[in-house]
Amino acid sequence: MNYDCSIEKCLNVIGGKWSFLVLRELFCGKKRFGELKNSIHDISSKSLTQTLRHLEATGIIVREAYATIPPTVEYELTEKGHTLHTIIHEMKKWGAHWA
Repeated sequence: MNYDCSIEKCLNVIGGKWSFLVLRELFCGKKRFGELKNSIHDISSKSLTQTLRHLEATGIIVREAYATIPPTVEYELTEKGHTLHTIIHEMKKWGAHWA
């Protein structure tokens, strides 16, 4: 059976192991790579890089690089990314009650 499942599509965009934690951090505003790495415990640099690239490729976040030495890179949510706030908030409430 071939059909489009909206939940499956959503999980393909934000369902990575670390995606929700990156989103949680970016709901507070722009963050640099090091800030994200320090605030998400146990994430490796490689995993964070892969997660950020995936979220950027799907239009959830935007990466902005500045020509400084050393280079400065900041990440922030796009309009599309901000629409996930309600969903993540509801998951947080569910987790507080049931997990």
